[in-house]
Amino acid sequence: MDADTFEAGQRAREYFHRLTVLPGAWTVLRLDGRGFSRFTEEHFGKPFDERFAGHMVSTAETLLGELGGRYAYTESDEISVLLDPGSGLFGRGVEKLVSVSAGLASAAFSLAVGKPAHFDSRVWLGTGVGDVADYFSWRQADAARCALNGWCYWTLRKAGKSRREATRELDGASTADKNELLFRHGINFNEVPAWQRRGVGLWWERVPHTGHDPVRDMAVTTERRRLRVERELPMKDGYRELIERVATTR
Repeated sequence: MDADTFEAGQRAREYFHRLTVLPGAWTVLRLDGRGFSRFTEEHFGKPFDERFAGHMVSTAETLLGELGGRYAYTESDEISVLLDPGSGLFGRGVEKLVSVSAGLASAAFSLAVGKPAHFDSRVWLGTGVGDVADYFSWRQADAARCALNGWCYWTLRKAGKSRREATRELDGASTADKNELLFRHGINFNEVPAWQRRGVGLWWERVPHTGHDPVRDMAVTTERRRLRVERELPMKDGYRELIERVATTR
């Protein structure tokens, strides 16, 4: 058997699917930390830790830059990255998009933390800007729900409750019940930092920059692209308007 025949035979055994993102579709890659409940409990404070949040933001920044995204959003242990509908990244191949994005996130976060950590990734598709606003509104609502649950659970744990006792006390509790629980422990959930309740958004914006033209000996104004990291995102309609604006601004 000659070398070319041998190589062709081995390549024929490689298995991968050829599924691609539909042309013109809005694409979001959502990445989640694998086993992060235990990982964060071992290495970070609860319910929220500024260092952990900072590592998630820096990982989101890496993804936004490497994938050429328009917007990134992080809350808890997840990151969502919005890709332009005209993006041809990796030939729009789903397998490449999820594997490379998960690899990038795992490498960036592990490097920042100094310990091995792993992310998985999935693809969400939308047909219009309204769908994109729906998606990010959904994830922001999840951020608020997770933040309230986290604050309640860890408040009970720090008050001496076991895992089972804290979980049992919160089972079936309404949002009002949970807010009342926190209030009894001196915590007003509405005063918890906005990034914990609403997540953090990242996007590119153009800002004016004044410089000096030595040839003409005069001041000139140009535009520069700057990454904005917003830790006080609006909610509901205000957030939808922000997403629609960022998605449609080139």
